[in-house]
Amino acid sequence: MDLTGTHTYDASLDSVIAMLCDREATVAKYESMKHHDVEVLECEDGPASLHLLVSRVVDVDLPGFAKKVLKPTNIMRQTDEWKRGEDGSWAGTFDVAVTGAPIHIFGTMTLAADGNKTVHAVKLSVDVKVPFIGGRIADWAGKNDVRRSLDGEFAFNDKWLAEHTAPATAKKRSSRA
Repeated sequence: MDLTGTHTYDASLDSVIAMLCDREATVAKYESMKHHDVEVLECEDGPASLHLLVSRVVDVDLPGFAKKVLKPTNIMRQTDEWKRGEDGSWAGTFDVAVTGAPIHIFGTMTLAADGNKTVHAVKLSVDVKVPFIGGRIADWAGKNDVRRSLDGEFAFNDKWLAEHTAPATAKKRSSRA
């Protein structure tokens, strides 16, 4: 199951990157989506890179056909790797491992300035390695929990940026210029 999402933030690219580097923002984002036991295990950022490893516990309301092969509560470990391009945009990959479950979520993401705003694009894949019903589970996950999570991240980021950054016309962070 493949899924895409694009969202425009009313904030500068530097403000968006600063939010992604903020441990408090990361924990609050996942908690806003009802994930719990959220831990930022690694957070390394520099002028042209960002590495983030986050562990969290996620509860899902499984459909009947998936209950025999999946658990309703899962530990997810997500690794995000971002690199700054020569043009100032950012491109990255993410990988979500679900402990003890045959589910793998992975994809790519970009951040690009659009005037004083930032466009965030995500392409992801959900792979479920279960004979016969894996595709059906992946399709269900993509249309339900994974889509809600992506939309929830965009919504949280909007709110965080509005509450924690100056308007998009504000001066850029010198460490990212």
